[in-house]
Amino acid sequence: MKLKAEIMDNAAVKRALKRISHEILERNGGCKDLCFVGIKNGGVPLARILADNIYEIEGALIPVGVVDISAYRDDRDLSEPVRVAGGLPFDVNGKRIIMVDDVLCTGRTARAAMESIISCGRPSAIQLAILIDRGHRELPLRGDYVGKNIPTSKSETISVARDSNGEFTVGLYAL
Repeated sequence: MKLKAEIMDNAAVKRALKRISHEILERNGGCKDLCFVGIKNGGVPLARILADNIYEIEGALIPVGVVDISAYRDDRDLSEPVRVAGGLPFDVNGKRIIMVDDVLCTGRTARAAMESIISCGRPSAIQLAILIDRGHRELPLRGDYVGKNIPTSKSETISVARDSNGEFTVGLYAL
C-alpha cells in the first residue's frame, strides 16, 4: 500500500474524540446507563479514550467492554470451528451501548458487533461512534457520531495507526 495523504494527525484525532464525547453526552442527556463497547481491534483504544473524556467532563466512570466479532462475521468460513468470547464485563440489559470503531465502510463489522452485543442481552439502545466514515455501505447503517467523513474510491483504504507513544495518525492509502 502506498500512502496518498495523511488525513488526521494525533491532535486532530484527539479533537474529534473530544467532540464526539460531548455529542454522546448531549444526545443521551448525560451519562446514566451508558456503556462503551470497542470493536476489536481498532475501536478498543478509541472507546477507552471516549470513556476517559467523559470522566474528565462529567466525573463519571463509564464501563468499557470489548467485542471480538469473528464469530459473527457473515464472510467467515462456516466449516471452521468458532470460539465465542465470554461476553461483556457488564450487564447490557437496559443500557445504552455506544459501539466504537475506527473506520466504517460496508457496515458489516458494525452489524456483527450488534449481533454480538445482543447475544449478551437486550440493551435499550445501541449507537455507533466511529472516527472515520469512508462510505461504500452495503448495509443500511450509519454512524451516530462521526469524527470525519472521508469519501474514498474502492481502490483506496483508510488506516488508523497508533504508535508506541499512543500517538494516532490516520492515512489514506492506494491499494
